[in-house]
Amino acid sequence: MDIRRLITAMALSMIVLIGFDYFMPKPQHPQQDQATTQTSVSEPASTMRSAADADTATNADDKRIPITGPSVSGSLNLRGARLDDLLLTRYHTTPKSDSPLVRVLDKATDPQPNFVQIGWRAIAGDATKLPDAGTLWEADGTALSPDHPLTLHWDNGQGQVFSIRLALDARYMFTVTQSVANHGTSSIRVLPALTVERNYVPEDVGSMLVHEGPVGVMNGRLEEQTYKAVHNNTNVSTGQAWAAQGNGGWAGITDKYWLTAIAPDHTAPVSASFGFAADRGPGSYRVGFVPQAPVEISAGAEAGSTAHVFAGAKELNLLEQYGNDLQITDFYKAVDFGWFGFATRPMFHLLHWLFLQFGNFGIALLAFTLIIKLVMFPLATKTVKSSTRMRQLAPRVQAIRDRNKDNPVAANQQVMALYREEGVNMFGGCLPALVQIPVFFCLYKVLNVAIDMRHAPFFGWIRDLSAPDPTNLFNLFGLVPFDPSVYWAPLHLGIWPILFGGTTFLMQRMNMATMDPAQQRIMQFMPIIYVFFMGRLPAGIVIYYTWNNLLTAGQQLLIQKRVERAGTPAKTVVAPVKKPQRKS
Repeated sequence: MDIRRLITAMALSMIVLIGFDYFMPKPQHPQQDQATTQTSVSEPASTMRSAADADTATNADDKRIPITGPSVSGSLNLRGARLDDLLLTRYHTTPKSDSPLVRVLDKATDPQPNFVQIGWRAIAGDATKLPDAGTLWEADGTALSPDHPLTLHWDNGQGQVFSIRLALDARYMFTVTQSVANHGTSSIRVLPALTVERNYVPEDVGSMLVHEGPVGVMNGRLEEQTYKAVHNNTNVSTGQAWAAQGNGGWAGITDKYWLTAIAPDHTAPVSASFGFAADRGPGSYRVGFVPQAPVEISAGAEAGSTAHVFAGAKELNLLEQYGNDLQITDFYKAVDFGWFGFATRPMFHLLHWLFLQFGNFGIALLAFTLIIKLVMFPLATKTVKSSTRMRQLAPRVQAIRDRNKDNPVAANQQVMALYREEGVNMFGGCLPALVQIPVFFCLYKVLNVAIDMRHAPFFGWIRDLSAPDPTNLFNLFGLVPFDPSVYWAPLHLGIWPILFGGTTFLMQRMNMATMDPAQQRIMQFMPIIYVFFMGRLPAGIVIYYTWNNLLTAGQQLLIQKRVERAGTPAKTVVAPVKKPQRKS
């Protein structure tokens, strides 16, 4: 039976190890660090002339207005009034300071188009000539910056003048005001539209740990959909996979660290939608807003609407500030906190505060782990006390089992009687341990979404805590010039994952006394499996778990010493247990 258990455990371990490639996200190559939201605007097919049509009529020499700010740089395309060129000046694609800046918005003619388009949607039965993706706008200035807003104008030749005013703050938020002055002789109806469009699916999408793709909050409800779901569920006639109506809200496309989103005025009754359209290349994913009802503008009148466009890094404090200042409901939920967001979010703030205090994310992570250990100390004490008492009774338990080799039922009854006599609850350490599981899940989530850890150095060879340990046992830590993980991804074992395996082995040796021989043989293989798991995870996560193991070992030794000094010696009398009588 023991051999069968051992073989089964080894087989399951190999299955899990091989399946790890499928379920876990592929490590991001530094040069391919994708920016989050890069989208373009086009409503469903009937909305406005598609970007694909516009591209055929334009070229790389389209007139542009430069965008400059403390946190962003790029340009605005006057052809179609598109935000399609934006870099984040505080973030680079690799840990090297001379590497390219992260790009969050990209032109429709580039390999990975992502842009925001500002326009108006056609209304059935209304003959008003509208600007489209090919319209060339006129600007009242030569640049867009926090100190210099910009206004675009276009005259449709029918008595209506369309205007777009753009203002930029010191970080990542654009304020967009769309208005129409009706100089005609009759009233008109218009539907201002804002759309984020992405004409590709990032290669590194697929992690079950962090949502990437269309996301938004409408009527206080968070909506997240994968690219695959939007593609498969889009209604051909409407061009929508999901739609909702309400006042305000926000929606956009998110990556792990970056976001492009639209937030209408919080009092405006609007319709939001996710959709997919196959009108250019591999197709485009679109997230947009329009008013719930057309805006009617009388002759001689002017009307407009205002919305906000965010294109930048998902810095939690900043998202919360925007949410409060601009009344954008639950804007912080652009950061994927998961099911335990009520606990994950405070942990995120604590880790960020520690980072600001120490200036090194690795040190902040060590201090963070220590604080969590101190908070969980009472629960850990109960667990260790229970396991310590069981370890003290282990020789007597084994003696009972030896005396009853041929009668396991009687052996179990006598063992339970022994535990009752000594006041030991077999499951006394389970509940405290179970309570700690959500805590560690939250910690793992925090480390996966914390932008502070991205490209953050530690010490020595760890220059990026968000990337796997760059060293590798299988090429003798760089002495042999080849990368074995190219042939099979798990063939990557850095120094920190190996250290983690050593601390895991230490923890097992401290707790094996309460296990039976079969369990001990099975558990001997677990550190090896864990090492391969950790080999591909971000170094920051591996360092956290290694440090956590060391703290746990020290904590356990301390508690055991206290229990042994304060505890009562195990009694030698075992309550008699009647053996079950056999039926004659």
